[in-house]
Amino acid sequence: MDQRGFTLLELLVVLGIIGLILAFVPGFVLRGQPDFDVEVAARAVADGLRATRSAALLENREQLFALDVEERLFRTASMRAPVQIDRGIELTFQTARSELLSEGIGQIRFFPDGSSTGGRIGLTLDGRHTEISVDWLTGLVAVAHAAE
Repeated sequence: MDQRGFTLLELLVVLGIIGLILAFVPGFVLRGQPDFDVEVAARAVADGLRATRSAALLENREQLFALDVEERLFRTASMRAPVQIDRGIELTFQTARSELLSEGIGQIRFFPDGSSTGGRIGLTLDGRHTEISVDWLTGLVAVAHAAE
Protein backbone atom coordinates (compact mmCIF):
# COMPACT_ATOMS: atom_id res chain seq x y z
CA MET A 1 0.00 0.00 0.00
CA ASP A 2 1.65 3.19 -1.19
CA GLN A 3 0.56 6.27 0.79
CA ARG A 4 1.97 9.68 0.27
CA GLY A 5 2.18 12.49 2.78
CA PHE A 6 3.63 13.15 6.19
CA THR A 7 2.82 11.56 9.52
CA LEU A 8 1.72 13.65 12.45
CA LEU A 9 5.01 12.89 14.20
CA GLU A 10 7.04 14.19 11.25
CA LEU A 11 5.01 17.40 11.17
CA LEU A 12 5.45 17.92 14.91
CA VAL A 13 9.22 17.46 14.65
CA VAL A 14 9.45 19.99 11.83
CA LEU A 15 7.27 22.51 13.71
CA GLY A 16 9.41 22.02 16.83
CA ILE A 17 12.62 22.72 14.90
CA ILE A 18 11.08 25.84 13.32
CA GLY A 19 9.95 27.01 16.75
CA LEU A 20 13.46 26.62 18.17
CA ILE A 21 14.98 28.53 15.28
CA LEU A 22 12.47 31.37 15.64
CA ALA A 23 13.09 31.52 19.41
CA PHE A 24 16.78 32.24 18.86
CA VAL A 25 16.58 34.55 15.82
CA PRO A 26 15.61 37.74 17.76
CA GLY A 27 18.59 37.21 20.07
CA PHE A 28 21.01 37.17 17.14
CA VAL A 29 19.39 40.06 15.31
CA LEU A 30 18.96 42.37 18.31
CA ARG A 31 22.07 41.50 20.33
CA GLY A 32 24.09 44.56 21.29
CA GLN A 33 21.19 46.99 21.03
CA PRO A 34 20.51 48.91 24.28
CA ASP A 35 16.75 48.34 24.26
CA PHE A 36 17.24 44.62 23.84
CA ASP A 37 19.98 44.34 26.49
CA VAL A 38 17.94 46.21 29.11
CA GLU A 39 14.80 44.28 28.18
CA VAL A 40 16.54 40.90 28.55
CA ALA A 41 18.11 41.87 31.89
CA ALA A 42 14.82 43.28 33.21
CA ARG A 43 12.95 40.16 32.18
CA ALA A 44 15.53 37.95 33.92
CA VAL A 45 15.33 39.98 37.15
CA ALA A 46 11.50 40.10 37.07
CA ASP A 47 11.34 36.36 36.43
CA GLY A 48 13.67 35.76 39.37
CA LEU A 49 11.48 37.90 41.63
CA ARG A 50 8.30 36.14 40.49
CA ALA A 51 9.89 32.72 40.98
CA THR A 52 10.90 33.71 44.50
CA ARG A 53 7.36 34.84 45.33
CA SER A 54 5.94 31.62 43.88
CA ALA A 55 8.35 29.54 45.96
CA ALA A 56 7.26 31.38 49.12
CA LEU A 57 3.61 30.63 48.35
CA LEU A 58 4.18 27.00 47.36
CA GLU A 59 6.59 26.09 50.15
CA ASN A 60 4.73 28.15 52.76
CA ARG A 61 7.93 29.77 54.05
CA GLU A 62 9.92 32.96 53.53
CA GLN A 63 12.08 33.19 50.43
CA LEU A 64 14.81 35.70 49.56
CA PHE A 65 15.79 37.42 46.34
CA ALA A 66 19.30 38.88 46.76
CA LEU A 67 20.89 41.53 44.53
CA ASP A 68 24.51 42.70 44.51
CA VAL A 69 24.56 46.04 42.67
CA GLU A 70 28.35 46.34 42.44
CA GLU A 71 28.94 42.82 41.12
CA ARG A 72 25.70 42.94 39.09
CA LEU A 73 24.51 39.56 40.34
CA PHE A 74 21.19 38.31 41.62
CA ARG A 75 20.29 35.06 43.27
CA THR A 76 17.24 33.25 44.59
CA ALA A 77 17.10 30.34 47.01
CA SER A 78 16.16 27.93 44.23
CA MET A 79 19.11 28.89 41.97
CA ARG A 80 22.30 26.87 41.95
CA ALA A 81 24.36 29.80 40.74
CA PRO A 82 23.80 33.57 40.66
CA VAL A 83 22.75 35.29 37.43
CA GLN A 84 25.16 37.88 36.00
CA ILE A 85 23.68 41.08 34.58
CA ASP A 86 25.49 42.75 31.67
CA ARG A 87 28.33 44.96 32.99
CA GLY A 88 27.23 47.88 30.83
CA ILE A 89 23.87 48.15 32.58
CA GLU A 90 23.69 50.56 35.50
CA LEU A 91 21.71 49.18 38.45
CA THR A 92 19.91 50.93 41.27
CA PHE A 93 18.20 49.16 44.16
CA GLN A 94 15.80 50.35 46.83
CA THR A 95 14.57 48.00 49.52
CA ALA A 96 13.55 48.04 53.15
CA ARG A 97 16.35 49.19 55.46
CA SER A 98 16.12 45.88 57.33
CA GLU A 99 16.94 44.04 54.08
CA LEU A 100 20.14 45.98 53.28
CA LEU A 101 23.13 43.74 53.94
CA SER A 102 25.75 46.34 52.95
CA GLU A 103 26.09 49.44 50.75
CA GLY A 104 25.56 47.59 47.46
CA ILE A 105 23.93 44.34 48.57
CA GLY A 106 20.33 43.88 49.59
CA GLN A 107 17.42 41.53 49.36
CA ILE A 108 13.69 41.41 48.95
CA ARG A 109 11.94 38.99 51.27
CA PHE A 110 8.75 37.24 50.17
CA PHE A 111 6.41 35.84 52.80
CA PRO A 112 4.18 32.72 52.65
CA ASP A 113 1.05 34.85 52.12
CA GLY A 114 2.59 36.40 48.97
CA SER A 115 3.45 39.77 50.53
CA SER A 116 7.00 41.08 50.60
CA THR A 117 9.31 43.70 52.03
CA GLY A 118 8.92 45.48 48.68
CA GLY A 119 11.47 47.33 46.61
CA ARG A 120 12.54 48.80 43.30
CA ILE A 121 15.28 47.80 40.90
CA GLY A 122 16.31 50.19 38.11
CA LEU A 123 18.25 49.17 35.00
CA THR A 124 19.69 51.83 32.68
CA LEU A 125 21.74 51.58 29.49
CA ASP A 126 22.26 54.28 26.84
CA GLY A 127 19.19 56.33 27.77
CA ARG A 128 16.90 53.32 28.06
CA HIS A 129 15.54 52.84 31.60
CA THR A 130 13.47 50.02 33.01
CA GLU A 131 12.17 49.86 36.56
CA ILE A 132 11.00 46.73 38.29
CA SER A 133 8.86 47.29 41.36
CA VAL A 134 7.72 44.82 43.98
CA ASP A 135 4.61 45.80 45.90
CA TRP A 136 5.06 45.19 49.63
CA LEU A 137 1.41 44.37 50.28
CA THR A 138 0.76 41.92 47.44
CA GLY A 139 4.31 40.99 46.43
CA LEU A 140 3.35 41.47 42.80
CA VAL A 141 6.16 42.32 40.38
CA ALA A 142 5.64 45.06 37.77
CA VAL A 143 7.97 46.17 34.97
CA ALA A 144 7.85 49.72 33.55
CA HIS A 145 9.90 50.94 30.56
CA ALA A 146 10.77 54.60 29.94
CA ALA A 147 13.31 56.60 27.96
CA GLU A 148 15.38 58.99 30.08
